[in-house]
Order: sequence, then structure tokens, then C-alpha cells
Amino acid sequence: MIPFVDAHIHLWDLQHIRYDWLSPPFSDEGPNGSVAAIARDYGVADYRADLARWNVMGAVHVDAGAAAESAVRETQWLDGLAAIEGLPTGLVAFAALNDPDVDALLAAQAAHKRVKGIRQIVNWHPDALRTYTPADLTVDPAWQAGYGLLAKHGLSFDLQCYPGQMPGLAPLIARHPDIAVIINHMGMPVLTDADGLEDWRKGMKALSRLPHVAVKLSGMGFIRRDWSRETVAPLILETIDLFGVERCAFASDTPTDKLFAPVDRYMEAYHAIVADFSEADRRALFAGNANRLYRLGLTL
Repeated sequence: MIPFVDAHIHLWDLQHIRYDWLSPPFSDEGPNGSVAAIARDYGVADYRADLARWNVMGAVHVDAGAAAESAVRETQWLDGLAAIEGLPTGLVAFAALNDPDVDALLAAQAAHKRVKGIRQIVNWHPDALRTYTPADLTVDPAWQAGYGLLAKHGLSFDLQCYPGQMPGLAPLIARHPDIAVIINHMGMPVLTDADGLEDWRKGMKALSRLPHVAVKLSGMGFIRRDWSRETVAPLILETIDLFGVERCAFASDTPTDKLFAPVDRYMEAYHAIVADFSEADRRALFAGNANRLYRLGLTL
């Protein structure tokens, strides 16, 4: 079977680190509805069980939403896990790019060799039930200055935003070609917006013109909770057409994506959607690109 380097996973020990979003009370309001179903410890053994069918060769852990003051502690915990379990292979840690001490925060994260990049979720939407943040951080000069420091520390940036923010972000990203950017969850089109699909196309085209920007094919449930292979296949194929095979990577986003379907259903759909691609392209999409983008150094 084609190897899989999973470009986006989460692990958590709820007794070790607090995650407010995984703590009761739970509500069906908000971008993803209630998360009660995944609000339990999720470790490497759980991950391996969920992905047992899929020849996992490596996995990238992306910040799981711990409180900002616990960000380095989360990295230390994951580093310890990796030393024992062999996973995760690489880490995308959290740092608030608008923090006055951002340079020191980035240095503290980059001191851990498994840390390859930073994610700060910046999804802003005028709909209070859709937005993740109270204001659009991406237009804040302090945030933009913090973003510019990533290259100094050898870090990439995982960009989780909404399509409406992408045209405004493109000039900033273009000014920093030495900061690799990996778009999360296929750009998270908001299909319930009046021009949601066209906004997504416009934003993704703007970012695809920048050669140092890549994209993760994941998060189908963020697009529509009742997703199916038939509904997401055109979007996945359009994304691959825009960015090219070499700048796309499949990811499970487990356990968050389990809110919307079992892991096997995602993986079966992804393999089916690109079944007609060459073996070299499928190996790139499922393993080689993630290995390269996150500088994991795996032999595949």
C-alpha cells in the first residue's frame, strides 16, 4: 500500500493540559457544533488504531487549541511522546503572532527540533456563529510584524483562515517568500455564504500564485457536515488543479474530523478521488509532499 505521512493530526491528554474548547459545557452553536464526542483523551495508541489500515509512516501534530500559556508545555509533552512512541514525527506549535513577546515565544518553540512551524488560527467571519476570533487578526500590523519573524526562527506557517481573508493576506505572504505557508483544510470554503464558492476560488487562486504556498486536503466536515465523496471530489480536484500535485497533501485531521465521519471513510474517499492519478502522484499526495513540506527527513 502507498505510504501515508499524515499532514495534520491532534493528540491530547485532558488531565495534563486544559483545552477550553474540549471542556464542558458543550453547545451545538459555533462553527463545528458540539465537540462532546471527541472530548476525551486521544493518544498515539488511539491514533494508530484509527489509522490501522493506512500504512502510516509519519504524522505531523498541529496545535490542538491549548491555552496560550500552555503552548510550550504542549510541545514538551509531545516531544516526550515522540521520543517514546515514534509519533508524532513533526510538530506545528502555537504562538500568538500579535503577542509583544512573539520573538521570544517563537524562539522557545523553535528550540525543539521537532517543531517545524507555527499555527495561530485566524478564521474571522462577520457571522458570530461562524467566526473563530472576535476580530480579524490578519489586518493587525502587530500580527503582520510577528508573522514576518517566522523565517528568523526557521519556521513555516500553517494558515487556517476563511477565503474572504485570503486576498488581503496574499500581499503579506508574497513579501515573505522565505516563510513557507501550508493552508489548512483546503481553505475552508463557506458554502452557506451567498458567494461562498466564488470567494473560495478567488482566495485560493490568489494564494496559489505564490510558489511557497501549499495546501492540505483535509477537513471535509468543515465544508459541510454531511459531506460525501461526491460532494467533496470536485473541490479536491479543483484544489489540486490550482496548486499542482506537488503542493497538495492529504491529511486525516483526526480526531477532529471524526465529528463528521469515521477516519476510514475519509481515507477511502481520498484514495478513490485520486485513483486515476499516477502512482508517483499518489505517493506525493499521501506521503512525499508532507515529508518535504515539513522537513521530516523520512525515508519513504
